[in-house]
Amino acid sequence: MKIAIGNDHAGVEFKNKLMEELRSKGYEIMNVGTDTLDSVDYPDIAKKVSEKVLNGEAKFGILICGTGIGISIAANKIKGIRAALCHNEYTAKLSRLHNDANIIALGARVLGEDLGLACVEAFVNTEFEGGRHAKRVGKIEL
Repeated sequence: MKIAIGNDHAGVEFKNKLMEELRSKGYEIMNVGTDTLDSVDYPDIAKKVSEKVLNGEAKFGILICGTGIGISIAANKIKGIRAALCHNEYTAKLSRLHNDANIIALGARVLGEDLGLACVEAFVNTEFEGGRHAKRVGKIEL
């Protein structure tokens, strides 16, 4: 499975750890985030990951900034993106199960690396339930 991952300067170390762990589990990772601590604008990173998801280059996206808030807001401005800011495995699982989220957003300054990885694994390993949720998801499409 291909996953696009992007981060701003606050998420470099967090992203690197996630990429290492995900690659060791067989995921193909496309890194479109920054690899330095030099300040970058998270909306630009959100756009890059969103484009990879929307054009089918990646099945899912991972976005990382300090809190995950700004980068998820930026991604959700893009038609067809449903980015979910997740803080634990439960929110990650339900974001897929009920909301058909295609991007998970994480806060590097609020989550530990182990919890971040657990969130990503719950996210990518959960299928959308459909049914009554499909109608609701349809109502939030831009």
